Amino acid sequence: MSAEDSSWRTPEMESFHTRFSAWTPFSNKSLNRQLFQERVALISHWFDLWTNKQRQEFLFAIFLRCTKSQLRFVQDWFSERMQVAKVDFSTVLPRFISLYIFSFLSPKDLCAAAQVSWPWKFLTEQDCLWMPKCVKFGWFLPYTPTDNEYGAWKRHYVACVSHLDWLTPREAAAIYGTLNEPKTEDEELLERQREKCLRKRIWEEIALRNKELFKVRPPWVSGTCCSSVLKPRRQPRLSQTVRERVGSHEALEKQLVLTSLEILPKRSNISGSHSYPLLSKKYWHGVHKNDDSSSYALRPHFILISSRIPAYEMVVESVKAGVVSVVYEHSVTLESLLYLIEKALDGRKAQSMGIFSDGDSREINLLQGYKIGVKNLLRPEVRDFWEKLGSYVATEEEGGHVDFFVPLGASEVGTEVLSQLSQLTGTFFTAPTGIATGSYQHILSDWLGSQWGKAPSSIYFCEAKLQTWSSFADFLEETLKTVRKQLYPLFKELQKSISGRMIGQFMFDTMGMTNILNNQETAQALADRLMELSKEDSERILQKDSAEKRTRVVRELLQSERKYVQMLEIVRDVYFAPLKAALSSNRAILSAANIQILFSDILQILSLNRQFLDNLRDRLQEWSPAHCVGEIVTKFGSQLNTYTNFFNNYPVILKTIEKCREMIPAFRTFLKRHDKTIVTKMLSLPELLLYPSRRFEEYLNLLYAVRLHTPAEHVDRGDLTTAIDQIKKYKSYIDQMKQNINMKDHLSDIQRIIWGCPTLSEVNRYLIRVQDVAQLHCCDEEISFSLRLYEHIHDLSLFLFNDALLVSSRGTSHTPFERTSKTTYQFIASVALHRLLIENIPDSKYVKNAFILQGPKYKWICATEVEDEKFLWLSVLRNAIKSSMEK
Repeated sequence: MSAEDSSWRTPEMESFHTRFSAWTPFSNKSLNRQLFQERVALISHWFDLWTNKQRQEFLFAIFLRCTKSQLRFVQDWFSERMQVAKVDFSTVLPRFISLYIFSFLSPKDLCAAAQVSWPWKFLTEQDCLWMPKCVKFGWFLPYTPTDNEYGAWKRHYVACVSHLDWLTPREAAAIYGTLNEPKTEDEELLERQREKCLRKRIWEEIALRNKELFKVRPPWVSGTCCSSVLKPRRQPRLSQTVRERVGSHEALEKQLVLTSLEILPKRSNISGSHSYPLLSKKYWHGVHKNDDSSSYALRPHFILISSRIPAYEMVVESVKAGVVSVVYEHSVTLESLLYLIEKALDGRKAQSMGIFSDGDSREINLLQGYKIGVKNLLRPEVRDFWEKLGSYVATEEEGGHVDFFVPLGASEVGTEVLSQLSQLTGTFFTAPTGIATGSYQHILSDWLGSQWGKAPSSIYFCEAKLQTWSSFADFLEETLKTVRKQLYPLFKELQKSISGRMIGQFMFDTMGMTNILNNQETAQALADRLMELSKEDSERILQKDSAEKRTRVVRELLQSERKYVQMLEIVRDVYFAPLKAALSSNRAILSAANIQILFSDILQILSLNRQFLDNLRDRLQEWSPAHCVGEIVTKFGSQLNTYTNFFNNYPVILKTIEKCREMIPAFRTFLKRHDKTIVTKMLSLPELLLYPSRRFEEYLNLLYAVRLHTPAEHVDRGDLTTAIDQIKKYKSYIDQMKQNINMKDHLSDIQRIIWGCPTLSEVNRYLIRVQDVAQLHCCDEEISFSLRLYEHIHDLSLFLFNDALLVSSRGTSHTPFERTSKTTYQFIASVALHRLLIENIPDSKYVKNAFILQGPKYKWICATEVEDEKFLWLSVLRNAIKSSMEK
């Protein structure tokens, strides 16, 4: 259009300017609205003429062009005009989740819920809901329900409640008497004299302890428990005084650290208050003798469970109702363990005490750095621990005993440990005598000197659950590693025993233990038959002499060796042979070099153990009590270099498997077809390669059992001792390799989660404990401790290693629309333990559970959440500092 044509346009015509060749005015709103309504009417007319398919295509095209706000408008329109369907959660969720929800209801609420609908009635009358409620009150079914019987436990609960004898307080007082009956004058006088005598003893102990503390107190320490020895302004004067005596700065620093450790409060006075100390050893038994006779009937059974054992959560879940259980960390000290026991018993004596920890037939791996055996049993701190532990258990005359769930009864060294402990404490100690190779089923075998008519394991645990755990402990540990990682943010505020029981219950429910335990008829029949067999076996065992027991153990060695060789042959037949055949037929899955890396060492081990198995089989064909087996094992032990090659290449083998699986699709398909089948015993190739490392523990246990039943004058005695030394030396080599790999991986994980963390990987460094604390700031340090005010400024996490303390700040980040949180760590500083000073802060009305950590450059005032955490942390930290300074 030319410039002349545009000169005669008027403003009215500009208002009719169109857009996109459609006559829609820009600024004339009335015409715009009229044209829009006409077009909507036209589209609506076309929409009425279209078919259903055409309408759907049109709506699909329109919705694709809509924004989120427009789609939300459509959704709101439908929700206002269309009623939303309401779904019963029990028909949508899996049944076990619905049952878990109903398990939180009381019996009265369950009965009310049963009246809602037939599905709810079916779910709320399940035996898994009502059986715990009956067992809680000691109401057990007098018969075994059949598989098709429905609601037996609910009917039993209703029947028991309906026959309860309800009495008012006045009626109960008339029939049974009151709880606070008045005492006679003689009884009151005797009670007062006893309290006066006990109070006098306590104050004498306090005065004696203060006198001894005053003697060993350095001249620079003030009269209070919390001195100002850590203040920087006093250190120059101190260093000058001590340097004249010692002559070096290092000796001064060491003296300061030792002084700070000495003045820390002990178990009885951790808060800094003037609480009564513990009675000395000479008063323990005297106090316990004054217990009332009624306390004997109320003595509980007590079980200690180490968190080091595999799948310990399922062991915690297996503990019977009424048994006091404590889960302890492997990194705590002996003093901390006694503190946990004393707190759980709450002044009572235990009728029996079980210790469920890691160990073997020679020693008990009770705590980190404390493997209790013949060599260290008489160390002062170890001896003192067992003497105090024995005072918490009833005497042997009262039927008290301590049970180790470690097969100490299967070797001479183990029985010697039990004998020395019994002589040391005056308490009866017992342990399993059987050896179950490849599992933890030795705890279900015969026990040494059992005099109670049943195995100690049945005193503390539900044997059905414990037997399930003992058979699959190693496999369950691998599963629980993932479960712990997922559930830790939810359970970190709970006690370890409570969180362990919850996780264990979850695992048992997942495994279908409810269905297993419901098969009561089969279980009862098997139990009756096993009881008969055990009686027959016990009669036979009483008739057997040591020669027959020795023969039985040697046959167990042969049988377990045959199973071990069969597992190695699976690797050869299922994996190596097909891969080798494919390589020869020009359809290679793996190259010859990769096959050589993966299978050359394991095939040499198979050849060696095959020869060892043949020698054992030939010897047992002509077996007699005079024959020897030690020379065969000694010959086998001299050829263990074959295993050394395998263990040195073991990390490379695993990495090669992962790399080939990732890069070679044919090998990935090959593993998918052969892994975890019936032929491979439901195991994968990496799991089969674990057997050589586990076999040496079985060798050692069996050889100790053979030597236990070999007379001292037998010619095989010397060869057995030589073979045990060979296997033991090689097992220590394997354990050291495992420990180095685990420590390296653990340190790498810690370094990865702490932002800005320096390199942690050093030789012989390992993590002892992690403690979450609150960092405080003192408003005025010039006033006394009891009047100081503190404010919480940061959250800290203290990572304690065997040679250093790493301090990091701790933060919490939340993800939108999720309940779980993520913890983040920021590196602050690290202090060598031999340069770390500790000072206790007494409890006051302004601060609780506080202490001071002083390094060369930094100082932290910290506080734990509860008093127990402070004591456990200071105890472990004190022990770690002393150990680092002794090196």
